[in-house]
Amino acid sequence: MSKTRKFAAIDGAGVISVQEGPIPEPGNGEILVEVKASCISSGTELGGIKNRRENPGSSGPRPFGYQNAGIIIAKGENCDEYQIGDKVASIGGGYALHATHACVPKNLSVHIPDGISYEIASTVHLGATGLHAVRRAKLEYGENAAIFGAGTVGQFTTQFSRLSGAHVMVIDQYDLRLKAAIEGGADITVNFTEEDLVFISKDFTRNYGIDASFICFGGDANPALKQIRQMMKVSPDTHIMGRLVIVGGATISHGFGASLGNMDIRSSARPGPGYHDEEYERGKDYPTVFVQWTTKRNLEETLRAVQEGKLKVKPLISHVCPLDEAPDICEEIIQTPEKTLAVVLKP
Repeated sequence: MSKTRKFAAIDGAGVISVQEGPIPEPGNGEILVEVKASCISSGTELGGIKNRRENPGSSGPRPFGYQNAGIIIAKGENCDEYQIGDKVASIGGGYALHATHACVPKNLSVHIPDGISYEIASTVHLGATGLHAVRRAKLEYGENAAIFGAGTVGQFTTQFSRLSGAHVMVIDQYDLRLKAAIEGGADITVNFTEEDLVFISKDFTRNYGIDASFICFGGDANPALKQIRQMMKVSPDTHIMGRLVIVGGATISHGFGASLGNMDIRSSARPGPGYHDEEYERGKDYPTVFVQWTTKRNLEETLRAVQEGKLKVKPLISHVCPLDEAPDICEEIIQTPEKTLAVVLKP
């Protein structure tokens, strides 16, 4: 086996490259994966590139990526549930890299069910993030949901909302994303730059109003919140009702109390409890009676939904490229976001 690996990297000036370095050794509670596919998260991984280029730092190239899929080729101690040769999907910033090899904590990895390709499995982090967001919203059958932002996380949030029995409206400005949302089961899509979103929402909900909204993008979300306030349910005393779940790294400046009525604001952090807890990641699970839907269980349920044909991932993958072309495809994502959705790299 080769002693070196290739990996995609970003430096302090926002320059993306493909580098080479030593293959890490798996420690206690870790597995070493020969990567077959990885998926780029355009928002989290590339969202700050323009700022780096405008305000360059001096740090050297660092590997990036947080979701991939491949085959276990080595393992550390206390990994009895895995065998050499097992196919796994893995997540974790600094672990599940865009690389030829990656060393990942065992509870950030799950077995890939039969019939699921590496390309599909490599999207599992974003899939579980969408699932966790829907859990945070506590959607009920027949409720009306509005998804603001139809990037990959927004797409998964859309599909899991539909699987929960909600009627789903998706809002974005890019035709590629709106088309994918329809393929994923959205009841209606709205291009907010061309259509009257509030008017359409009243007809869509039959004047009941939106029960739950999701903000699935980063950056300034004040304009979106203004529209959400006009779309939500309103009680007879004029107070806004319902839930707002914020999935992306959005920034909102707004008064509370009477300004937001009785609307619940809920943050949805990553793919679920356990992520970034080093003891959990390397094998110390939470008591299921208290914490049922951990990160690992959300990952497993995401792949199960794919295997059962409930979750449609293939329409979300707009590009599949060799790892060596990472700088070029990343540049395309940054410069022309309207042309890309989920982008998969293959070593």
